[in-house]
Amino acid sequence: MSKPRSEKDPMQKLAEQASEKAWKADFLVEVDRAQHLARQHDLVGLLIKQAMERGEFDNLEGAGKPLDLSENLFAQDDMHMAYKILKDNGFAPYWMELGKEIDTLRAKLNQEVDDFKKYTGMVFSQRRSSGAVSRYEQRKKAFYAQSRENLEEISKKILDFNLQCPVSTLGRSNFDVDGRDEQYNERHRRFNAGLKRIG
Repeated sequence: MSKPRSEKDPMQKLAEQASEKAWKADFLVEVDRAQHLARQHDLVGLLIKQAMERGEFDNLEGAGKPLDLSENLFAQDDMHMAYKILKDNGFAPYWMELGKEIDTLRAKLNQEVDDFKKYTGMVFSQRRSSGAVSRYEQRKKAFYAQSRENLEEISKKILDFNLQCPVSTLGRSNFDVDGRDEQYNERHRRFNAGLKRIG
């Protein structure tokens, strides 16, 4: 007959006790380490402050001059020369150029959206004929189709950028084109519904 589930296996009890002891020991070691680092930080800060008061940092070589940031810290060792040649000839790595292109496309799309919002406001600021409203609807459909194409292009470029970027923390967050498209449609439906109530 098997043991009831409420009773723990002796090996499991032993493992839990060992784990508890190890955790407590690790915790105490980490506390000691943190206190040591804090003391070191205070000591280093005190030494720097004393050196500043004595004027030891006055008239240092290079004081007041810009830092030399010509070396690419993200480049792999074997790529330094290639990046230097590119930089000297006015080029940047592909992922950097792609990042600039993404920024330009996003800014252009945002401007187009703002312009279309202004156009929509102008169209519905006064009563319009049915012909003006139908022209607006045609322009709206064309605008949505073009915006979707632009969003898809930006999304692909962001994906390419993230694959090419040497450091994952510099990656860019992408977006769901279908979700964005639906958000724009929903906002426009609400906007039109509000304008129809006014008119």
